[in-house]
Amino acid sequence: MLKDDSGMSTIEYALGTVAAAALAATLYVVLSSDAVQAKIAQLVQGALSIG
Repeated sequence: MLKDDSGMSTIEYALGTVAAAALAATLYVVLSSDAVQAKIAQLVQGALSIG
């Protein structure tokens, strides 16, 4: 039977950190694109003009 190995080891922390950084970089590229910024601006202007 395997012992309880709770928690992450150093390599798991490193892989988790790399994965989080890759996700953050991907989100930054997507959200900073002109098309997405234009759509967000359109949604905000539409929300503010209701009423």
